[in-house]
Amino acid sequence: MNPQLKYTKLWLALGALLIALIWYLSLTPEPLDTGIDNGDKAGHFLAYGLLMGWFAQIYIQLKPRLVLMLAFILMGVLLEVLQSMTAVRTYSHADMVANTTGVFIGLLLSQGPMARLLQRLEQRFVKG
Repeated sequence: MNPQLKYTKLWLALGALLIALIWYLSLTPEPLDTGIDNGDKAGHFLAYGLLMGWFAQIYIQLKPRLVLMLAFILMGVLLEVLQSMTAVRTYSHADMVANTTGVFIGLLLSQGPMARLLQRLEQRFVKG
């Protein structure tokens, strides 16, 4: 865990909400329409990138990050399989590629620009 963070439980709870939102949006019978051809791929990429980047700020050691990376990739695959079992959603290799690419980019960004985003939020908005 990141010893610099004071509100780890809050960040973990918000991360859990992000996971729940991804599950909901992936399995809802009426997915969001971006109005862009293949715009859902950008949504997959951004959601999984944010997810990995979020948790990579909390778990800063390599082993937990690798476990999270694998877990999020497998979650994306599982959600696609579950979509194939519904009457209104479809299985898509392209969605899995977008999810996985998002996970990798989120992990890379957590080494640079996003590395201290949660820490900066704490410093800016919390006194004491």
